[in-house]
Amino acid sequence: MKHVPALDTLPPGVVTLEDHARHAQTHLDDNAWAYFSGGAGDEITLRANRAAWDRISLNPRVLRAMAGGSTRVELLGHTLAHPILLAPVAFQRMAHPDGELAMAYAAAAQSAGIVLSTQASLPMETVAQAARSNPQRGPLWFQLYIQQDRGFTHALVQRAEAAGFEALVLTVDAPTSGARDRERRVGFQLPAGVSSVNLAGLATPAPVGLRPDQSALFDGLLAHTPTWADVEWLQSITRLPVLLKGILHPGDARLAQQLGIAGLVVSNHGGRTLDTAPATATVLPRIAQAVPGMPLLVDGGIRRGTDVLKAMALGASAVLVGRPYIYGLANAGAMGVAHVLRLLRDELEIAMALTGCARLQDASPALLGDSL
Repeated sequence: MKHVPALDTLPPGVVTLEDHARHAQTHLDDNAWAYFSGGAGDEITLRANRAAWDRISLNPRVLRAMAGGSTRVELLGHTLAHPILLAPVAFQRMAHPDGELAMAYAAAAQSAGIVLSTQASLPMETVAQAARSNPQRGPLWFQLYIQQDRGFTHALVQRAEAAGFEALVLTVDAPTSGARDRERRVGFQLPAGVSSVNLAGLATPAPVGLRPDQSALFDGLLAHTPTWADVEWLQSITRLPVLLKGILHPGDARLAQQLGIAGLVVSNHGGRTLDTAPATATVLPRIAQAVPGMPLLVDGGIRRGTDVLKAMALGASAVLVGRPYIYGLANAGAMGVAHVLRLLRDELEIAMALTGCARLQDASPALLGDSL
């Protein structure tokens, strides 16, 4: 029988993404809240992501013709109704029983693209079918970690292709997890019934015998960490465009461009890996300058439609949001996710109207104040 998402009800008084976050904390247990909301170390980067967007001001123009304005953008050869996509977030059934399925239904209903996590808690085929059932949907992408077992990775890519995913988003900034203090304090563990179902059957690597002078991290876990050569290998085994997620350095952006990568996601993993890494809003213009014309997406701290407009003015082709839609999911299932997307799109239109920017193609650094 076809699964139908639960018809949840939005909590009263929720009119912003921050409202969603506050209400979600009342629905999530300490284990799930630490996982979804926490960052690495002292959470300096987590806070910096949000603060960086706040520091950028918008410089409005007036008496502009606004009739026929639109949030439409072009991305990888496709026209999108708006530039807001849902970022890959693992284990969404910790937030709501419908998990990634609710996310897919909501995104499709709001014409938003999704990037499904390798560590999704539902099969990729189930989620893809839910998204593809709506002709108004946005892009359908699959986020990938290259596994130590390259044969398993190849099979995962083949599954993504067969399921109808349209691009692969390779995460490159997390060869190991960050030091996530919140998770360690609560003793984080996956609840019963939640797992990385798409990684079922992946063998655990045999323990490596180490000498006393060797590092369990560098000589063990990272002995087979992916490199640029593995990016080329991935491109060779798939017909799908490959994007790299986790680019913060212009030099890495140029290397990716030289390899013919389809696009980049300027990201610091939501502040969950390297604490004190720079805020994405700060890095974005440098990446845009390094690889002019290359499709760029950005995530990290986006909470308002004004943030989306700022990102576009700084050179982004689209944006990704993560935690906000998870909070919406926790609050009201698919309806909560849809509400988060609708809020952002409505606020983006308002920001465009009040800055005299009728089309996102016209958004440029000239739209921004002297705060950069």
